Amino acid sequence: MKNAGNIDFEKQTFTDRIMFAKVMEDKERCRRVLECLLGCSVGVLNEVVSERQLLQTEDGKMIRLDIYTYGEESVYDIEMQNKNNKSLEFLQLPKRSRFYQSLIDEDFLRNGESYKNLPENNVIFICTFDPFGRGLPVYEFENRTNEIPPKPLNDGCRIYFFNCAYEGTDIPKQLKNFYDFVRTESVNDALTEDLKKAVEDKRMSYIYRSDYLRQIEDRIDAKDEGREEEREKTEEQRKRAEAAEKNAEEANKRAEEANKRAEELEAQVKELMKELKHLKKN
Repeated sequence: MKNAGNIDFEKQTFTDRIMFAKVMEDKERCRRVLECLLGCSVGVLNEVVSERQLLQTEDGKMIRLDIYTYGEESVYDIEMQNKNNKSLEFLQLPKRSRFYQSLIDEDFLRNGESYKNLPENNVIFICTFDPFGRGLPVYEFENRTNEIPPKPLNDGCRIYFFNCAYEGTDIPKQLKNFYDFVRTESVNDALTEDLKKAVEDKRMSYIYRSDYLRQIEDRIDAKDEGREEEREKTEEQRKRAEAAEKNAEEANKRAEEANKRAEELEAQVKELMKELKHLKKN
């Protein structure tokens, strides 16, 4: 199965993107993680969808949300974000979060509906690293004015970056336990114990392994298809460039021939003028 067959499932952790999505599919577990992160009740979740795909237009950029869920008044996108040896500049987390929010709003608001029907839009990145390098445990963003004191826009949009690399003790105990679990898989309370067991169950599940390999293979196929499309586009561009160059050469050749004919006609006219002058003298 291409490059997907050498995966060591025993070493997969909660931070593996597909593992994270599968563990968080459980509605009650997802609710508990959300309440641990946000520090407040999120109420009843209507559904939890893993690997939710959103596409703005047929030829637009598709995104795949790790976990998509919503309650009565709020929608949540929860992303497990590893650095994967990439730079922060490459990850483009601020602009990614902006694009995610726009597609979620577009997906939620049906044609002709009032803007007031838009729910609160929460994009959450659970980061295994400090996403902004300022040493904060959580980075929370919302739209505000630039005046002093700032006033919130109250558009219902919030973006959270949870820095699980933070090892300080000045955060709620439950959040610290969650951060410790993300970093080391240590179990210190009921939530992390449940997460640990869910990960272990998935590691041993034949259904999970089969689904994991299928998703990896689908992504490899998608990349291969993307590369093939790029190759086809490049080949088409090359052919167009060659055709344009050939047309230009033919046009230049025709222009040269026309110039040559014009020069020949001009020479003939000059000869005729000489003859006329000679006849007039005689």
